[in-house]
Amino acid sequence: MTRQTRTAKDIIAATSAALAPSPDDNRLVPLVESGKAPLSALAGLALEQRHIIAADRRAFLFLAERAGRGTPCAAFFGSLAEGEAMALERLAAYESACGLTPEAVGQYLPRAGCQAYPAYVAWLALNGEPPSVALALTANFAAWGGYCARMAAALRGRYGFSDAACGFFDFFAGPAPELDERAVAAVAAGSDDAHGEGVGGGAHYGRLLQRYESMFWNTLAP
Repeated sequence: MTRQTRTAKDIIAATSAALAPSPDDNRLVPLVESGKAPLSALAGLALEQRHIIAADRRAFLFLAERAGRGTPCAAFFGSLAEGEAMALERLAAYESACGLTPEAVGQYLPRAGCQAYPAYVAWLALNGEPPSVALALTANFAAWGGYCARMAAALRGRYGFSDAACGFFDFFAGPAPELDERAVAAVAAGSDDAHGEGVGGGAHYGRLLQRYESMFWNTLAP
């Protein structure tokens, strides 16, 4: 393993730790864990995610194109786009468990507070340096995956949701070693010295991403 790859791992770990959310950054997940979140809030999450997944997938594909065919960043963003498609397949069972009909899904008007996250991801796709964006997303995914693990456990324990209904959250909560390796390679493409100056914007991008994610959860909280 090269010195550069080790440095990229260190940068990812340090950035993820620095951007880790505090316990009070998310008001919805504790409500779900206590069984106090209404079904309407759970349904709102599903409805917003349907819009977010579509937007993020297009942004990731554009980032892969910007990065250039055959580059580590292109491989990373391509994997993210594939993951969004897989997540979308798992969302329908969660929607059904929340009592949503196809008509309700089609008529739903998304909320600005929830859609700020994908709007910023789209901005990053246009303006961010791919290695820095890879760092920001990887750091944010650490928090998102933790929230999803807590959601899956609470939905089973408090709301009696089936494994299929929790599959969307299980997907993001589970380990993804191949994606982790691609993230390290993508960040390494920009971490050209011990200080990671080539991915210096990643922490700034990640800070905003984490703020927008908190906005997503808290917009849904009753």
